[in-house]
Amino acid sequence: MLIHSSSQLLTLQGGPQRGRALGALGIIENGAVVVHDEKIIAVGKTDELKAGYPDEPTLDASGCVLMPGFVDPHTHLIWAGDRANEFEMKMSGKPYLEILAEGGGIISTVKKTRAANMETLIAQSRSRLLRMFIHGTTTAEAKTGYGLQTATELRLLKALLALDDESPLDLVVTFLGAHAIAPEYKDDPQGYTDLVSGTMLPMLKEWWGTHAPRLPLPFVDVFCETKAFDLLQSKQILTQAKELGFPLKIHADEFDNLGGAALAAELGAASADHLVVTSDVDIAALAKSETVAVSLPCTPFGLAEEHYTPAQKLIAADAYFALATDCNPGTTWNESMQFVIALACRAMKITPAQAIAAATINSAHAIQRSETIGSIEVGKQADMLILNVPDYRHLGYRYGTNLVRQVIKRGRAYSVDVGYYQTA
Repeated sequence: MLIHSSSQLLTLQGGPQRGRALGALGIIENGAVVVHDEKIIAVGKTDELKAGYPDEPTLDASGCVLMPGFVDPHTHLIWAGDRANEFEMKMSGKPYLEILAEGGGIISTVKKTRAANMETLIAQSRSRLLRMFIHGTTTAEAKTGYGLQTATELRLLKALLALDDESPLDLVVTFLGAHAIAPEYKDDPQGYTDLVSGTMLPMLKEWWGTHAPRLPLPFVDVFCETKAFDLLQSKQILTQAKELGFPLKIHADEFDNLGGAALAAELGAASADHLVVTSDVDIAALAKSETVAVSLPCTPFGLAEEHYTPAQKLIAADAYFALATDCNPGTTWNESMQFVIALACRAMKITPAQAIAAATINSAHAIQRSETIGSIEVGKQADMLILNVPDYRHLGYRYGTNLVRQVIKRGRAYSVDVGYYQTA
């Protein structure tokens, strides 16, 4: 089909954007795109493409922004239950790490997730996936991590593969067996570290080869943090994962600066995520690497904390910078990348253009998919959004409502009821 007459077509062409180059949107006014067989085959001005493709079925985007679909490179999509009671505790002043130490936090969700059957896990996660999609996310990373035992972690992987098969939204899977110290090992964190690196990872590689042989190996992630995995334990797990051929990610510097971001750069990880208290030394290491700094601004927002990722320092240092929701049951249950963009603009003083690039082409780079998604260029997968606004700056400016009119996923258009009115 030919999608035409957009007020602004944001191409984001040219690949991932480092440092101060962040925010180059590649705008074409009165822009159009031609799609064949799930791929983009032409990009340009409406008049030119209408003349060149006169027989194509058309989709009118008049008065609307046409842009790449959002890529969410950090989510904990699959879990059972909720932690609304802990939210009340946190708002009453109890620190998150104290709640975690008392058996709440991640461990609370682990108990509920272990007890849930496959049907429950898929049904509860499906609703979150749908909300992501109608708010414009066309590809999302999704982690395990609420099992913390081999059988449940593999069950979560199986559920994620099933969700990927049934949903128009593409999932990129991450194994996070090292999300927290399993309750059975609360007095032996090194023992659990050895279990993850020595048993779970080799078993994961064998399991994946049987259950998803046509898919790339999943990412392996670790929560490098006080009361989770220290720097040496994180390095042990990630080094073993790398030797087995897995691509890497890391949770780092959410509460304490342990050196996880520099470790990610050293090991060639695709991304280092959170990065709230990241040191200048770690920022310099990221800037010299291909590792993407992924900011999760909804997490400090959800915890009612004051400090956010030092985005300006990362950008000034010439690092890759991306955005994600961190959708999870404890600290930030939010499926909307639109809200992430609005919050990032305010909390980290980045522009709407920078935030859009960080939520599309750079977030695709954070999951090693920037060659196929994240921008509107010939040859790429036709994942796009038609926004019911005339100017891209409404992203960031507005929040709390869904600006998406239609989602185009692999060339197929899905309408979204955004409750707007048209007048004669």
